[in-house]
Amino acid sequence: GDFTHPVWFEEIKKLEDRGKGVYYYDYKGDKFPFIITGEVSLIYTQGRGRRIHLVILVPSIEIAEKINFYLDTKGRRDYDGRPIFNISGEEFVRDMRKISKDIGVIPAHCMTPWFGVFGSMSGFDSLKDCFGIESEKIYAVESGMSADPDMLRNFSFLNNKSIVSFSDSHSFWPFRLGREATIFKKTDSYKELIRQIREKDFIATIETDPAYGKYHFDGHRLCNFSCSPEKTKELKGICPVCSKSLTIGVDYRVGELKNQEPDKNPVRKKFYKLLPLQEVISLVVGKAMISKKVWDIYNNLIEKFNTEFNILLNVSKEELI
Repeated sequence: GDFTHPVWFEEIKKLEDRGKGVYYYDYKGDKFPFIITGEVSLIYTQGRGRRIHLVILVPSIEIAEKINFYLDTKGRRDYDGRPIFNISGEEFVRDMRKISKDIGVIPAHCMTPWFGVFGSMSGFDSLKDCFGIESEKIYAVESGMSADPDMLRNFSFLNNKSIVSFSDSHSFWPFRLGREATIFKKTDSYKELIRQIREKDFIATIETDPAYGKYHFDGHRLCNFSCSPEKTKELKGICPVCSKSLTIGVDYRVGELKNQEPDKNPVRKKFYKLLPLQEVISLVVGKAMISKKVWDIYNNLIEKFNTEFNILLNVSKEELI
């Protein structure tokens, strides 16, 4: 992650390279595989002010260096893990394809109001509106924590696109990793992984319940107010606390863009709705996620059952007791 940041990129270059675009970190003899990824924020004017976040999947360190050289001609990338550039979505995708056709560009958390490609505050009404002719080279969108595949299948313009999910983790808290994920068929090759995305050939995704996402409903965070689309319409879009226009959330926006029934979408990948294990434990014991009690329970479960996903997906209630 965050390969655009110069300091972090130096760490990435220390990973073991086996020549297939998957890099390995050695921890006490165990080899953990990584691909090179990053995220950029594009803020520009197209009809009105636009803000979109894009995930970048990169086939090699050499290609990552070329991307970084390109970004250096557009602005700074040394101040944040997700740097900001005044580039349109269409221009960015076109320029990435000039560097390498194996680069994957995926609209991140595509429905969130401020930085989702379909967001209510600064987004677009379709992929073509944002990316123009380059929309054909957008093979996937990311659902994000406030949406899930069932919601996105309401849009006919996503009928031939993959709906993937990853963790948007820009903090040091380990429990932010893996909250959402895409389950691929086993591979040690970047090219095979990107093929699975482009050909909709991966297995499934792991999603949080959309209501868990902070942008699912409409509202104002500072006013500590949120409400359903129905209530927003009743309020005529005005916050009852501060009397300003409400931020329109994902659920409302899905209703605005819906142009088909979800079962009309021909791509119906399986997905699992999960809450992260650390948060489940926190809710049960009534303690903060960073508390010693929660960590002790979490670590004991991991020691016994190996992985968080194994516990959430496979281990029975009887085994846990």
